[in-house]
Amino acid sequence: MERVLVLGASGGMGYSIVRELLDRGIQVKAFARTKEKLEKLYGKDQNVTIITGDIFQVEDLKRAADDVDVIFQSANIPYPEWEEKLELFMRNILIAARENGAKLAVVDNIYAYGRSGGKMVTEEFPKNPHTKKGRIRLNVENVIKQSSVDALIAHFPDFYGPNAESTLLHYTIDNIVKGKRAGFVGNQEIKREFIFTPDGAKAIVNLALDERSYGQNWNIPAYGTVSGKELIEMIREITGYNKGVSTISKNMIRFLGLFNPMMREAVEMFYLNEEPVVLDGSKYEKVFGEIPRTSYQEGLRQTIEYMKKE
Repeated sequence: MERVLVLGASGGMGYSIVRELLDRGIQVKAFARTKEKLEKLYGKDQNVTIITGDIFQVEDLKRAADDVDVIFQSANIPYPEWEEKLELFMRNILIAARENGAKLAVVDNIYAYGRSGGKMVTEEFPKNPHTKKGRIRLNVENVIKQSSVDALIAHFPDFYGPNAESTLLHYTIDNIVKGKRAGFVGNQEIKREFIFTPDGAKAIVNLALDERSYGQNWNIPAYGTVSGKELIEMIREITGYNKGVSTISKNMIRFLGLFNPMMREAVEMFYLNEEPVVLDGSKYEKVFGEIPRTSYQEGLRQTIEYMKKE
């Protein structure tokens, strides 16, 4: 793998994937809609080619994918657009990959699994999504598998990390770093997973570099499960924050949804804060060894350090 395309390179996971690839001496085409954000992130990196375009325009993707070995798909769109547009842009990506002879490494979430019933979720766990967004993700997964493109799909829990701004934990950390009143989404006593984006990037790059990975799904778990209360205490130790951190409940999200389409769509996924889906990474470990895992304390420290610089 000598040259790759990273879609969604201005987002949290895309940013960490680009950094991981650069650390391995791989040339990167960084693709996103906004040139200013890309230049801010990568303008000084000689091994990064900045490409702006629209993921809904197949010609933009075909142009960007010219002469690359692998396409990393880490782009996303707002929840309200999923039903109409998520499959469309994945089909565009598949066309670009096929016509350029590129492989595809897909960053995916855990929505397609649906409820886990308290069990650890392996790749063989039956996918029976009970939410609209879970069904959409499963449909997109099937579109990928039915294509002729060599693809791998990596399932991750919720993210946090440098430049990962569209995440649940970012909302909490950002307000704390700014000294504002902060809130935590979901019951602070329930333990669930959050993966540090540089860890996730290492794992998916490891997968993409190995021919054995393609044609398969892979679960990439986090450092372990952690409660909101534990996370908040770690953040307090790092920042010295001494204000209260409120709990944002499902009813509060539902109320905000009366005025905000994004919040309206987020309500159905709130079950993940009440019935966590915890991934089993033993398949990855049997093939590749230990999954990259940074402790929550260290991951939060690096994330906060990055946010303060920004």
